[in-house]
Amino acid sequence: MPLWKKFWLLLSVIWVVVSGLNAATIIAFSPDEAEKAWRPIILGIAVPAVAYVIGWLWARWKAR
Repeated sequence: MPLWKKFWLLLSVIWVVVSGLNAATIIAFSPDEAEKAWRPIILGIAVPAVAYVIGWLWARWKAR
């Protein structure tokens, strides 16, 4: 596995855990504002996906 994928995996796991804790905190302590929890959930999924695409494109560009 290339080094960039290892770093991506490590940082993605950290990002998802922190985003999940953020969303859980919003739901736990502000049940009337639960719709605010969607933003960290969406960012928790979208940011690692975008980072993977950027890393993949960078690796392809550097391989040429």
